[in-house]
Amino acid sequence: MTSRYRVEYSLKSHRRDEFIEWIKALLAVPFVLHSDIESEKLEFNDLKEYEYFTNKKELDIEKECKKRYFEVFQDVEKLIDNTRALNEKNNGFVPISRLKKLVPSIGEFFTRLPLTEAFLVEDERRSISKRRLVSPSFNDVRQILNTAQILQLQKDYKSGPTKLKLITFDGDVTLYEDGKSLVKSDPIVSRLMKLLESGFFIAVVTAAGYPGQQGSIQYYSRLKGLIDAINESDLPPSKRSNLLVMGGESNYLFRYDNELKNFKFIDGKDWYLPLMINWDKHHIENIMEIIFNHLSNLRIKFNLHDDSKTLIIRKERSIGIIPINGYKIIREYLEEIVLSCANKLNEIVNQLACQDIKVCSFNGGSDVWIDIGDKSLGVESLQKYLCQDENLEFCPIRKSESLHIGDQFASVGANDFKARLSACTAWIASPKETVEILDQLIGGL
Repeated sequence: MTSRYRVEYSLKSHRRDEFIEWIKALLAVPFVLHSDIESEKLEFNDLKEYEYFTNKKELDIEKECKKRYFEVFQDVEKLIDNTRALNEKNNGFVPISRLKKLVPSIGEFFTRLPLTEAFLVEDERRSISKRRLVSPSFNDVRQILNTAQILQLQKDYKSGPTKLKLITFDGDVTLYEDGKSLVKSDPIVSRLMKLLESGFFIAVVTAAGYPGQQGSIQYYSRLKGLIDAINESDLPPSKRSNLLVMGGESNYLFRYDNELKNFKFIDGKDWYLPLMINWDKHHIENIMEIIFNHLSNLRIKFNLHDDSKTLIIRKERSIGIIPINGYKIIREYLEEIVLSCANKLNEIVNQLACQDIKVCSFNGGSDVWIDIGDKSLGVESLQKYLCQDENLEFCPIRKSESLHIGDQFASVGANDFKARLSACTAWIASPKETVEILDQLIGGL
């Protein structure tokens, strides 16, 4: 049974997605009103007659619940269409949509979301309408939103004004288990190879940041199974070079090189966004120094300063606290540290008047990191870098033509969250779900 602690913890605002929680609340009403499994007090002649009556009533309830859930998603779909229409038709001043008033934190929708169609697909898979004791859950809604996004990308790819071109992935828990690496036998490798064969750009956008030659070695180590599969394949050089890595959120770019048979480091001057080029290096150094001191104080405050327990690692554009020697930082400390650092970052950028510099802090599950930049810049940088030659037929790469798949989309302390600003997204919970998403995507293209 779920403990009261876990229930209360999951209700904390920084652990929730407001849009998903809002849809859950809408679905809770028909669940409560139309999922009664109690039979009327009737007399039956025998067990067979009782079973017939019960089965018939169960089917009637299932049909009614399905109809009511469908209507909820139909209404939400209309609200999304209305929000998109307002954004497209108005230049400059954009009236606040009905959905924005209901869910203030809602972002931009780069494509339509066929939620009714997606609900029918997921209802068949997850038996949502058949459940009588467990209401539509967070994961039910998350999967429905994922499926709706994939369905629309497929439709646009076949006949729409835009076509999916760039697919980006988080690393840990998305492509491979936390702290692990890709091996050739992993199911995800064959799916990524199919995407490369089809001409898609594939990029890993990860918090792990290593510059230069060190980065080539480190990223090969994490993606060895995929790189080996590419090297042993008959993929043409042009499609092999469609594999990239954006490290440190948005700090270090690598691209597969046919001569090296490995990743080649791409200098920042070749791909930085104008915003990033103009960042003051002294401000970045000051931010890193202040956050380092703040993290050191938190380490002492929570009795983590024993060098047998944790270390603070300081890199060029990132700082993190990590456990060592098998020590485990408890979840509450991780959350406190990431939220405290987020608050401190807001103070710093205001004090230094450097709001143009993007900084993110996130809970990696066992550690906490603070990085200059974020994944919205990482994805957008890829979109611009891959289209430097204006004559290329696949340019431009729009946000509606990009998909980011990741596991960390909670509002605070999750580094995939910012990717929503630059691409369509799919929120997964394991590498297995990533495989399922790709199978669904590839199967419909």
